[in-house]
Amino acid sequence: MAKTLIVDLLIRYGFQVLGAVVVLAAGVLAARWIGRFTDRRLMSKTVEPPMRKLMVQAVQIVIMLFAVVVMLDQLGFQIAPLVAGIGVAGLGVGFAFQGVLSNLVAGLTIIFTKPFRVGEHIELLGVHGDVVAIQLSSTTLVHPDRSRVVIPNRKIVGEILHNFGTTRQIHLAVVVPHGADLAAVLAAAREVTNANPLVLRDPPPAIGVALLTDAGIKVAVDPWVRVSDAATVEAQLYQVLVEKLRTRGISAPIPQREIRMVS
Repeated sequence: MAKTLIVDLLIRYGFQVLGAVVVLAAGVLAARWIGRFTDRRLMSKTVEPPMRKLMVQAVQIVIMLFAVVVMLDQLGFQIAPLVAGIGVAGLGVGFAFQGVLSNLVAGLTIIFTKPFRVGEHIELLGVHGDVVAIQLSSTTLVHPDRSRVVIPNRKIVGEILHNFGTTRQIHLAVVVPHGADLAAVLAAAREVTNANPLVLRDPPPAIGVALLTDAGIKVAVDPWVRVSDAATVEAQLYQVLVEKLRTRGISAPIPQREIRMVS
């Protein structure tokens, strides 16, 4: 009796289940193939990685949703009530995950408006670093100490953002005595910056007297470098500049204070 029932169920529903499995498998394969094809086409059009990834995922999701609908229809489900139920459930899920949805909306805003790109150096919310990933929910920065900073996208949109791009100007300063030969000091600073291969030639370094103080004369040395070279160049220039000034007999002034004793 049980064997007859199983055979009857297989005859009645077997082809429907087999057809549903075939439809789902075909949907998975089609989503992968069309996703790779879309990715190659967008790559040839030099579309940015975050935008390319978003469009590929959207195409794959649409194909999979279509395959699932066809599969359910193959199994005999009524599609219209199911779609209505999904809509009601989606509304409840939307209220439950407002923070997640706000991150997604903010991520789309960042991807489409492009306030910054992967590889640029940005500063906001008291943190700074190189942008290594822009995702729908968050943006990942690499700090100069090689730690990762993950920022929810809703925290980025609407905030003041400082985008350094791929180059930045570093600010160095040396203080020399009032009686020092300024021409020699400025010449030494130019020699040091021009000799460093990591210093950019365009735009040229800004070198000149920045401030007059009681202790001495402050000379500013502000070259342009790539963001990834900023820390390295700053240490190299300071070391070579100190050595260059010492060879020319120019040293940092010694702070002095005059104390007068009354009565």
